[in-house]
Amino acid sequence: MSGNQELAGMFVATSRQELIGQYWPQMRECVRLLSEDELWWRPNEASNSVGNLLMHLNGNLQQKIVAEFNGLEDHRDRPREFNSRGGATAGELLEKLGATMDEVGRVLDRLTPEDLAGAHDLNGKAMTGLGLIYHLVAHFVLHYGQIVYITKQLQGRELELKSAAHK
Repeated sequence: MSGNQELAGMFVATSRQELIGQYWPQMRECVRLLSEDELWWRPNEASNSVGNLLMHLNGNLQQKIVAEFNGLEDHRDRPREFNSRGGATAGELLEKLGATMDEVGRVLDRLTPEDLAGAHDLNGKAMTGLGLIYHLVAHFVLHYGQIVYITKQLQGRELELKSAAHK
């Protein structure tokens, strides 16, 4: 195995572990603690609910990893992700995002050094596949933190979140 292949493999494995092995299971635990009202609660109109954030993450991952790396047409409705005020249950949103996370895992499992070096577009900004994956993991973690914060605020207690790596 060449140095580039080894490094690419390490990058993808680390990205996969952080995204799918750590933050996704913890996010599911948070969401399962919320009532349906809490799922769609917003502190104000400038903020998003946990439900909106779940829809947004699903749309983002579908568009930027699944569609982008599979050469598929994008059918994302980004405004709907933020404008929704209900209509889906926590179970429905988690099931949909879970299916997307499975797809993301399959994409990550097959990425090559050439895929990571290849040209991609992120909202009009040219970047490599590696840059795109890095950006998307960071984006996921940003919204994960918001979901944890909202859940702690609504629950009024510390959460005991465990990643798959710690179980």
